[in-house]
Amino acid sequence: MPAKGLFSSLKGIDAFGKTMEDVKVKTRTGAFLTILSAAIILAFTTIEFLDYRRVNIDTSILVDKSRGEKLNVRMNITFPRVPCYLLSLDVMDISGETQNDISHNIVKTRLDEKGEPMSALSTSGELRNDLDKLNEQRGSGYCGSCFGGKPPPSGCCNTCDEVRQAYVDRGWSFNRPDGIEQCVSEGWSDKLKEQASEGCNIAGKVRVNKVVGNIHLSPGRSFRTAAQNIYELVPYLREDKNRHDFSHNIHQFAFESDQEGHRQLTTQFKRRAGIDGNPLDGKSGRTAKQQYMFQYFLKVVSTQFDMLDGKILKTHQYSATHFERDLTKGQQEDKEGVHVSHGSTGIPGAFFNYDISPILIVHTETRQSFAHFLTSTCAIVGGVLTVASLIDSVLFATTRALKNGGVGQGYSNGKLM
Repeated sequence: MPAKGLFSSLKGIDAFGKTMEDVKVKTRTGAFLTILSAAIILAFTTIEFLDYRRVNIDTSILVDKSRGEKLNVRMNITFPRVPCYLLSLDVMDISGETQNDISHNIVKTRLDEKGEPMSALSTSGELRNDLDKLNEQRGSGYCGSCFGGKPPPSGCCNTCDEVRQAYVDRGWSFNRPDGIEQCVSEGWSDKLKEQASEGCNIAGKVRVNKVVGNIHLSPGRSFRTAAQNIYELVPYLREDKNRHDFSHNIHQFAFESDQEGHRQLTTQFKRRAGIDGNPLDGKSGRTAKQQYMFQYFLKVVSTQFDMLDGKILKTHQYSATHFERDLTKGQQEDKEGVHVSHGSTGIPGAFFNYDISPILIVHTETRQSFAHFLTSTCAIVGGVLTVASLIDSVLFATTRALKNGGVGQGYSNGKLM
């Protein structure tokens, strides 16, 4: 086939017919629609670009399949009317593991009557300041009596704390240090009396198993045993007009993972996801009774953040329910929002009982793909131009009809007048 015939056949399949120059008409309305269309295309394309660059957070729920993990419990709690020597931090869990009188990664700060910090030294360390001098005076062969308590493997109780531990091991309450030679030598009673009007702030981190358990902030282990009555058990909390009670302010109570290096990044992500607050932060418990028990039941949920750069951050959320128990018998009291039970079981203190949820909440960072952005941009341009073309055609036909008194008039020699 000749080249001229081939080109002629190709013209027959041209879907984009060319408009003849003599039927092109430029109007002010068309110019206005052109400018308006360009503005709309620019605005919508800008919005689409911003949406393309925006990082979204998608949330999903999965079954938590983690095994053998640990939880870090970070706390900061103030007890205005409990001296540090009386306050003990203990942890127990369903696996049978028990941690008594935890001091590792925990700082106890003594507070005066106005709540101002005095020092961050350990009380037990202060009570032992003169031990070296006493040991020099007693001589190397000194072996102190345990006064009926269960002696340690060495068979000797050379310090007041060893006598106190011997009493605990025997199941006795240690309520009369004035009758113990070692305690008198160390000035134990005098130093305890000096601290009787103080408060205590306990802050730090506790590492626990990721199983059901509880954290106790209660009278020291040397003051309690299951075999004795509460009044003999905690002599410093008797109803003798002393100022001791377990009113408290919770400044911080959070569950964290082992990713200490990503702690700040995790906090920022939690803030973006709207889950940065902890239910117990800023809460307080108030009572004027020495025999009073505060209980918090926490449901801990594992949370994971999948970042765009591939990083995976792990943390935990929790919900909390508050329950109080009056350990002295009396009439039922109505207290709005808090259930108060009356009974003689239990010991004074603040108890945090935590349970582990079997679900895992995953927050994933996502961003719109470039292909989606390109497709949307093309759809915007084509859609706006199509609609503008239809509007222009309708306006032009209407205007022409009004000028010429009807459709079909206004033509002369095949040209538009």
